[in-house]
Amino acid sequence: MAQTKKSPKAAAAKKPAADGGNKVFNDLRTKTDDQLNDQLVELKREQFNLRFQSATNQLERPARIKEVRRAIAQIKTLQTERARASAAA
Repeated sequence: MAQTKKSPKAAAAKKPAADGGNKVFNDLRTKTDDQLNDQLVELKREQFNLRFQSATNQLERPARIKEVRRAIAQIKTLQTERARASAAA
């Protein structure tokens, strides 16, 4: 069997952006702690509603569950980074 080589474009596509991440996460970095807390509460409420819709088979976009989970994780990660930075300072 012949081994296939990955094209240079495929390898370059997997590298992180030079600015340190994706645009959504960078947008979160510009928000204040209060704004992040408000958004986190809204996302958790949406996650709760999505779970109910999923349980009753009324969910229109199943991929939205994954999107909300990731957004929650990004906000929590940013909050942890800020807490560690303030504790170190």
